[in-house]
Amino acid sequence: MMMRHGLAPYIVKRLLLMIPTLIGVLTLTFAVVQFVPGGPVEQMVLELKGRGGAGVGAGESTGGGSTYRGRQGIDEKNLAEIKALYGFDKPPIERYFRMLGKFAQFDLGESYYQHQSVWQLIISKLPVSISIGLWTFFITYLISVPLGISKAIRDGTRFDTVTSMLVLIGYAIPGFVMGVLLLVIFGGGSFLQLFPLRGLVSDNWESLSWSARIADYLWHLVLPITASVLGSFAVITMLTKNSFIEEIRKQYVITARAKGLSERLVMWRHIFRNAMIPLVTGFPAAFIGAFFAGSLLIETLFSLDGLGLMSFEAVMRRDYPVVFGTLYIFTLIGLFTKLISDIAYVLVDPRIQFEGQGS
Repeated sequence: MMMRHGLAPYIVKRLLLMIPTLIGVLTLTFAVVQFVPGGPVEQMVLELKGRGGAGVGAGESTGGGSTYRGRQGIDEKNLAEIKALYGFDKPPIERYFRMLGKFAQFDLGESYYQHQSVWQLIISKLPVSISIGLWTFFITYLISVPLGISKAIRDGTRFDTVTSMLVLIGYAIPGFVMGVLLLVIFGGGSFLQLFPLRGLVSDNWESLSWSARIADYLWHLVLPITASVLGSFAVITMLTKNSFIEEIRKQYVITARAKGLSERLVMWRHIFRNAMIPLVTGFPAAFIGAFFAGSLLIETLFSLDGLGLMSFEAVMRRDYPVVFGTLYIFTLIGLFTKLISDIAYVLVDPRIQFEGQGS
């Protein structure tokens, strides 16, 4: 019970610390954006010029469009209307505080180019990211944890050496390269055409039976999930192995064996619980990270329209509401994930106390 005594104050402190962290991230990004060339005002001006006239010179463009000087060929009235359209008719400091006020109400604004709210865009891309993230997370842990335990028990054997070599080879090959290789071999490249090349489902998915829909969905996921998980096996497998080996060598294990307990009982009653602490506490971060980390190239390669591809396109097109909205949500999720990871330590290991932490 001692460890829970300081848990509530710790959670409150962490929640309060999220506010300056969020503001800091948004402030830094907003400041950088003001100096990035090719903003939405410049792009609209180029579009009005037909993209064939004299473009915006290197010394004429501004990041946020707030001090745009490349106005040759565009009269002042039209330029003012363009700035007002994107909200750049206001001073940067006013736009900044207006953005913070909206984010405090979870109003993420509307995309400049897709004529949808940022929330609608995020929700529409979630099925792809959830599919990739969930399957990547579960397959990685379902294979890596048992494999890591087996390697720890058989440390130094041929099985340990061979499996280490295989997972490290998978780790050394980038997911994008593995995806290309899988497409060439199994996606109708130069050899076999066993799996679909794009999308999560087929065009006739709506007309299929429920069993056929499930099969079609899983069939589309085989190649992208394979490319995503191969690089993840090594980290979780070696972490599991090293964690179990460390526990196996501790004095309490030697004592338990000396008392005549069976090896199976020692492993599952004593070693397993302690060795799993770093893995269990890492679940929240790994679970969330599977949704957002490293999915851009996979989504691009397999034509999957998810959050990673949306965020990248928003940055390239200077779609600032989408850029700031996704950054705000991802940062908030990351902060809560770290908090949940810390709380997981309390649930797994009762010896941990939070008194004095966060100060």
